[in-house]
Formats: sequence, structure tokens, C-alpha cells
Amino acid sequence: MAKKAAAKTTQQAPETASGEARPRLLLMDGHSLAYRAFFALPAENFNTVTGQPTNAIYGFTSMLANTLRDEAPTHFAVAFDVSRKTWRSEQFSDYKANRSKSPDEFKGQVELIGELLDAMKVRRYAVDGFEADDVIATLATEAEEEGFQVSIVTGDRDAFQLVNDNITVLYPTKGVSELTRYTPEKVEEKYGLTPAQYPDYAALRGDPSDNLPGIPGVGEKTAAKWIREFGSFAELADRAEEVKGKAGQNLRDHLEAVQLNRRLTELVRDVELPDRPEDLVRAPYDRDALAVILDALEFRHQNFRDRLFAVDPGNATEEAPAVAEGVEVEGTLVEPGTLGPWLAEHGSGTLGAATVDVWKLGSGSVSEVALATAAGPAVWFDPAQLSEDDDKAFAAWLADSGKRKVMHDAKSLTRVFAEHGWSVGGVWMDTALAAYLDKPGRRSFALDALSVEYLARELGPAAEADGQLALGVDERAEADALMVKARTILDLGVAFEERLEQVGAAEMLRDLELPTSEVLARMERAGICADREWLTGLEQQFADAVQQAVSEAHASVGHEFNLGSPKQLQEVLFGELGLPKTKKTKTGYTTDADALAWLAGQTEHELPVIMLRYREQQKLRTTVEGLIKTIAPDGRIHTSFNQTVAATGRLSSTDPNLQNIPVRTDEGRAIRRGFRVGEGYESLMTADYSQIELRVMAHLSEDAGLIEAFTSGEDLHTTVAAQVFGVEKSAVDPEMRRKIKAMSYGLAYGLSAFGLSQQLGVAPDEARKLMDTFFERFGGVRDYLRTAVEEARATGYTHTIMGRRRYLPDLTSDNRQRREMAERMALNAPIQGTAADIVKVAMLKVDAGIRAAGLRSRMLLQVHDEIVLEIAPGEREQVEKLVRAEMSTAVSLRAPLDVSVGVGQDWESAAH
Repeated sequence: MAKKAAAKTTQQAPETASGEARPRLLLMDGHSLAYRAFFALPAENFNTVTGQPTNAIYGFTSMLANTLRDEAPTHFAVAFDVSRKTWRSEQFSDYKANRSKSPDEFKGQVELIGELLDAMKVRRYAVDGFEADDVIATLATEAEEEGFQVSIVTGDRDAFQLVNDNITVLYPTKGVSELTRYTPEKVEEKYGLTPAQYPDYAALRGDPSDNLPGIPGVGEKTAAKWIREFGSFAELADRAEEVKGKAGQNLRDHLEAVQLNRRLTELVRDVELPDRPEDLVRAPYDRDALAVILDALEFRHQNFRDRLFAVDPGNATEEAPAVAEGVEVEGTLVEPGTLGPWLAEHGSGTLGAATVDVWKLGSGSVSEVALATAAGPAVWFDPAQLSEDDDKAFAAWLADSGKRKVMHDAKSLTRVFAEHGWSVGGVWMDTALAAYLDKPGRRSFALDALSVEYLARELGPAAEADGQLALGVDERAEADALMVKARTILDLGVAFEERLEQVGAAEMLRDLELPTSEVLARMERAGICADREWLTGLEQQFADAVQQAVSEAHASVGHEFNLGSPKQLQEVLFGELGLPKTKKTKTGYTTDADALAWLAGQTEHELPVIMLRYREQQKLRTTVEGLIKTIAPDGRIHTSFNQTVAATGRLSSTDPNLQNIPVRTDEGRAIRRGFRVGEGYESLMTADYSQIELRVMAHLSEDAGLIEAFTSGEDLHTTVAAQVFGVEKSAVDPEMRRKIKAMSYGLAYGLSAFGLSQQLGVAPDEARKLMDTFFERFGGVRDYLRTAVEEARATGYTHTIMGRRRYLPDLTSDNRQRREMAERMALNAPIQGTAADIVKVAMLKVDAGIRAAGLRSRMLLQVHDEIVLEIAPGEREQVEKLVRAEMSTAVSLRAPLDVSVGVGQDWESAAH
């Protein structure tokens, strides 16, 4: 097995007079760089499934890997600030007093960076009373005296005073992705001063970021000119009378303040530390601990991980874990008439299967296929080149449920094979689904990443993770790569068989997820008929509404502006109109939907209401536009259903996303009218579960009162409201019912009292009182919610009634924000996950019932808790009876499942 070579570095260690390489010390200001990384990367794009922001961690770690690669240090340490209370704040109480509070999204990320550094075996410092730069100055000074070459990475320019021939500062000039190297020559080029003169200049200039006042009328140019002229601030202070004019007078008037600045700007170089520079030698990573942290943070991009592990000092040792660059196969390229005999020889065992859709690469041809055995023999063929006998032999093997196959994303392969008229049976393992069940929180199920993680093996450059082959590779190399990929899939299948048994997910894969995958593949191929003319008319209607909103917005402020520009909208709302300020963000005051709704309630100006309407109509127009673009030549929309996106087990859809079509608005209903019954069928049928999450919550909590509310057959929310408010059912008004409905669903989603208050528009105390009253009446629910979190904290995961697990390691986190988010998920996951499992079981039973009865009717869609079917002529009554029976008995709950069914010519008219 070949070992991965350590990455080459761009910096070479300088030599001593004796010719020996000098030690290189790299020092980093952790807090400064993490803060810069936070603002360099958008927080909304970096969140774990538990809601933990990770943008600062990702940016910092990426910069860290690059810097370690480029600087190749032999020694390394990171320093952090402890708090704003330091010796500087004791001398000047307003020191850094103007700095705003760190954003909530930043909090906790520094602590996680510390955990990551610990796994990398990096020494980190945080000393009470001192700033990170003081620690860095101390270590840099000591290291220089001991013969080190020192590099300092910091976003604080005060560090420029440390620069000399042996100490270099790397200062971020673009986020944290670009670092400028400050040598003595670079400092003089930038400021016209020596590094030793920099703190004198900084004292005169003042520092707004540290709240250090400057001299009125004295800017950077004047400050630098004075230091060059007098040589130092001390000399300038002694000869202040020589400075003429108003600037000179201002200098003399503010001399005491500048002298304080100068004391505060000087870095401390003798902080008492437990280590000497020679103690900071880099050590091999704890690779297992680091991998766990990276997985928890959901940093699974292979290039990112490769860069980080490439600079592990342990790579140079014999003990470093080896990663295979691939696996050898005994590959055969099929000649006409040879596939049948190959399958006869090898097809009785378990085979791994992989395809490449060459059409995606622009050639316009069909798929290539590779099969591989565990013993080594593998085969590659182009379906278009198969002989008739080979085609029949492969079709028979593929459809044979007794011949075991391992695939990666079997649903997609099933669709590809179906294009050639081949059906698939006997899928024993789907490595994508298996990886999902093992770690449902992961975001990527790329084959190359799974190969490295579970097999410690790389696919190689020609076999990419998405099922396509790299361009520019010769045909034999392409075929070899695809055969290696098939072998990798097979080996992963074996690894996952053992792994899923360990985590109790083998039965879930075999009995639920794999059969669901087969059903979804048929639904995707069937698609649903779309009325292009109707949808085009809707798109124009929404486009006209958007333009109307634009005109009204311009008229409301008296001039034109770009409604899609947050910056221009901020200027209009808070500058021109002077409306109340919303939440402060990095780019100004927020103008999101919640902020606009709040403004609409706080002011009589019409613009916030117009903006809300503009955004809603724009979203609807975009939704319909996306639907039109996905209408296939057969006049139907073939969405793709995703089984591995939601950690709870819920299905989602893409290309197009049918989950985001509004259900309860007139516009949403109009869009659904564009989905019609197809030719050869007489109607659409919809069937869904009524209040399934609440029924699951009643079942799990075993609360007698809530179960009785369901079994009584009366309106649930009215019944519950009557019990909570202590009134007769006839006395429950719409507002009471609304509050109970919001709270009941909120409890199923881990809603807090504060969240409920926001949803109801009431004070938190009122919401808390409402919840307390509810729990007095339904103590079983209260007890369940409490024990659900406690049990999950003890085991590390939640589970549905069918055994689906969701791992929540943050339940024991010291970070309050992460812990509370995980607690809400611990409440939500068993309920939502069980509901998702029930829907899948229902789909399997309905599909099996239709096929067993020999009916032509078929399932088309699954959206939220709803199933949409296309009904063949004369089959409505039989299908409705079957659907009601199978869905209502999908599982047995203490609160019985209730199914609603509707029929119509389009999706909306089939609603119930």
C-alpha cells in the first residue's frame, strides 16, 4: 500500500552559521484570526445540523492549514485573549470600550477552535490580565534570543513593533485567505518608519478599534512625518514646543493622552509562561480525535481534510497511518459474447455495480457499466455495444432478486438502468443509504470520502465521486477507474454490513430504506403531468405583481431604488424614512422578513408591507419559473426524491423542490392546479395523515388525556383548549384554539416558551404560563419531554419507535448554545422521525397492495405527510379502499392514525 506523501512546503528553514537548519517558530493570534474568519465567510452557509455556526472555525482552520504548509514551522503555538479585563483596561478604563458585543453566531466558536487545536496537539495560551499579543511578544522575543526564526500571524498591527531580521509578521489583507509578509523593509515601505518606530506612530495616530484617542487634526501622514523628523515620540514630547501651528498646539494639549497611548501600545515581552520556545515543538496529531471533531463540525470536504492532514507532523514517522491510493482489480473489457459467460462464472456471488452517465459529459451516448467481485475479477462494458445474448444475460442477472448487488445510490442507478429497459432486483446494500443510517447528520455521501473514511483507501484521480469519469483520461484508464469504483462499492458494502449491525440499523436498511428506494425510483420515472400553459400564465401573473410592488415602493418614497439591494433598502428605511432601527448586523440593520413584519407593526409607513408582498410574489414567480424549466418532453415533471438529506428520515425533493409550494395560500393552491391527471388516467388522488406528529407525541408520552382527545373523534385543538382553559368545548373561541394549536405543534418541535411567545405575539411570561397550564393537564407529555432529553444525553442518540437513531453529541457540550440546540432536537427527532418512518411504511404497503392487485394506478409524489396517486379508469373505489386500509394500519399507535383522501382532476381539486 502506498503512503501519501507529506505536502511540500514553500518556505525553507534558514541555516545557522554551522550549516544546521534553524528552528522555525510559528505564533498565531487565535482570537483575532477567528474573528476575521467569522466576517470573511457568511455564517448562514456554515452551520451544523444542530444549528452550531462554524464559519469562524472553518476559515481559521483553512488558514491554519495553508500557513503550516507554507511556513513549515518546527515549533508552533496559538495565543488567545481571556477577556477585556487586562493591565491596559486597568490603566485606561475606556480601553476597547467602544467595541460592540461579539455576534451570537461567533460565541462558542473560539472554544471549538481550542478543541480542534488540542486534537492537533498544538500548545495554546490564554493568560489572565494579558492580551494574546503580549503572549506572542514574549515567546517571539525569547525564541529570537535562542536562535529561532519566528513568524507571527495576527490581525493586530501593534505586532509590527516586533519585526526584525529574525521576526516576520504575516498580516491578513483579505479575510484570512491572503497574508502579507511584513519584514523590516516592508514596514518601512508601508509607513516610512522602522518597526521600532511603529508604536510611536500608532500612539500619535490613535487607534479607534482600541478606543485610543488621536490628536485632533493630526492624521497618519502628520504622525509619520513627526516621528521621522524627531526620531521617536520621546524626543518629540521633549521638543513639542518646536512644532508650530494649530497641529503643534493640539499636540501639546493632548500630550498626556498620547503618552498613555504609547504605554498601552507597547507589547509586554516578559509574560510569565509555563513553557520555553523549545517546548513548542510540533507533535503528531491525535488523528482519531481530530476526525471525530471534523465530523461533528461537518467539515467533510475532502480537499479541506486533505490539506489539514497533509501538514500533520506524524506523516514523517513510520507509525503514520497509510492510505491506499486504490485497489487492484483483474479487469476485463467486454467483447461481444463474453459478458454472459463472465456472469455465469462470477454472477452467483455478491457483485459491486457502478455506472457512468457519459451523456452528462457531452458525448450524447449511453451509460458505461462496471461490475466487480471481492476476489479481484471485474468487468466493464458499454451497454450500446452488447450483443443480444449479453444484453439478455445482464438483464436477467440484474433483475434476479437472488443475485446480490451492492450499489452506491441504488435509486439513481435504477433510473439509469430503466432507460435501457432493465429492472433491478436483489440490491443487498446501498452504500449511500448505509452511510446515512450510520451517521445521519453528515452532509456529504460522496463515494471517495466514504472510501477514505471506512476503507482508508482513495479512489484515485480518474474515479470521481459523482458517478462521472474525469475528462482527458484514455479509454482503458476510464474503464479501470470505473471497475475500481465498483470494487470500492462492494468493499464498502461489506464494511457497512458489520457497522450497521453494531449501531442497530441493519434492519432499518433492509426492511425500510432499501424498499423505499425502489418505490421512489418508480415514482421518479413516472413523474406527474404539468400544464405548461397554466403555469406560464401564473408566472406572468406573479411577475406583474412583482412589478406592481416595485412601482408602489418607488411611489411610497418618491424615487426609484433597487428593492433587491439590502444596502439601498437600509438607506431608504432607516436613513431617508427614519424608521425604528432593527437588529444590527455587520452590513447594517437587518431587513429580513421578521424585521419587515416588526416594522410594519411599529410604523404606519406602507413600505415594509410592500416589501413583504414584493418578496413573497418574487418567491412565487421563481418557484413557478423553476417548475416550467423542469417539464420534460413527455409533459411531466420528474422530481428527484432524497432519502439522505434530513437527519430525521423525512424525504425531500429537488429538481424541482415540491416541498416549497405553499399549501394554505391562494397562490399555492393556484400552483397546485398546474399539476394535472395524465393521459390514460382518470383522476389524481391525495391521501395524508391528520395531525400525525401530535398522534406520535400522544403515543410516545402515553398521556391518557391527550390520547382521549384523539380517540373522542372531536376536534383535537378544541378539546385540548377546553381542558387547558377549563371551559366547555362550546366556549372555546378561535383565539383559544389558535394558541393551543401553536403550542401543541410547538412542543412536538422542541419549541421554548420564548419561541411560543414570538409565534403567538404575546409576552414570554404569558407563553410560559400557557405551557405550565398545559403541562398541568397533560403531565404525561411533560414527563416524556423531560425523560427524552435525559435518555438521549445518556445514550448519545434519540430513536424512533422503529429504531431510527439520530446522534446528538452536543447534548453534553459545555457550550450552552450548542447544548440547548441539541436538546430541542432530542425532543423533535423521535416525533418527526417516527412520523417519517410511518409515511414510508405506508408508501410501501400502498405500493405493494396496488401491485399485488394488478392495478394500473400508481403513486407519483410524496410531499410532507401526503401521497399523490394517479388513478386508472375504473379503479378509484378499489384504490381508495386500499389506501385507507393500508395507511391507517401502517403502524399501531395508542392514538389511532387518521387518513384523509380526496380525488380530482388536478392536485388542488384532489385536496381534502
